[in-house]
Amino acid sequence: MNRLEAWELLREYNKDKFHLQHALTVEGVMKWFAENTDSEEKYDSEFWGIAGLLHDIDFEQYPDEHCLKAPQLLRQAGADEALIHAVVSHGYGIAADVEPSHFMEKILFATDELTGLIWASAIIRPTKSVQDLEVKSVRKKYKTPSFAAGCSREVIQRGAKMLGWDLDVLIGKTILAMRSCETFVRAEIEKLV
Repeated sequence: MNRLEAWELLREYNKDKFHLQHALTVEGVMKWFAENTDSEEKYDSEFWGIAGLLHDIDFEQYPDEHCLKAPQLLRQAGADEALIHAVVSHGYGIAADVEPSHFMEKILFATDELTGLIWASAIIRPTKSVQDLEVKSVRKKYKTPSFAAGCSREVIQRGAKMLGWDLDVLIGKTILAMRSCETFVRAEIEKLV
């Protein structure tokens, strides 16, 4: 499955701009991590991006079957099992019992909720952007449970632990990743108006 096919598939099941913006953001974040992680292994940024783009494919239409309906939708579209495993594993311990086993899956698990918290922290700033957002600002909001209450701090913390990273490292890298795709995401959402 290529990126265009993944986008068309996502649009088939998702119409809400918020969900599409989140999908595009997670796609960009995943691509950034694939391209900017120090490793002997070369990561496939397109595959990582597609996993990010499709991670919530079933959420809008099937919220009560999130991560359970996704395999069926993805298999019908010809997705391979590695992509299906990645998509389902991002809901580990929340909506699914498939544990993230690959580094890419752990990144997806760790950044999914965090991108929401970072974006919520950014849009209340005068610039309404992640470009000038710092880790300390996100940490301050992280400590306020009522702020972006739908973004699970427990899941974010579990993700950092899965990766063996300090929470500030995860937040810092995710901010950089979101900076890299913010202009693209905004432009794509504008097209949907």
